[in-house]
Amino acid sequence: MAEPVHRGRDVEAKRVETSWGVMRWVAGGEVGNAEGLTLGRVRIKAGQCNPRHCHRKCEEVLYLLKGRLEHTVGDERYALEAGDAITVPAGVFHNATVVGDEDAEMIVAFSSAERDFVLESEGSAG
Repeated sequence: MAEPVHRGRDVEAKRVETSWGVMRWVAGGEVGNAEGLTLGRVRIKAGQCNPRHCHRKCEEVLYLLKGRLEHTVGDERYALEAGDAITVPAGVFHNATVVGDEDAEMIVAFSSAERDFVLESEGSAG
């Protein structure tokens, strides 16, 4: 069995920096400590958005801790404020854009240890 405790220092060591923000994976296949889910914390910088993408084989739940987002799910748009949550079905393209001058901080959970990340620009979710 994998170590059940994932220390904050380990999360910081596995942080993924992008042009639009930072992802820190706490549990899942990428950090090797969970088999049936992925959990992480994501920050999107003010004025930025993450790329439109989908996860073909897992659902996603996003819980917004701080900031405001416009989140697209398929053809729909949703305004989110701190304390709001949104669910994204498997295979549906989506992304988030920060609204306002404050970075957005969120917790994200996926129903699989493997997120199966596919960019919309790379083709259909199939």
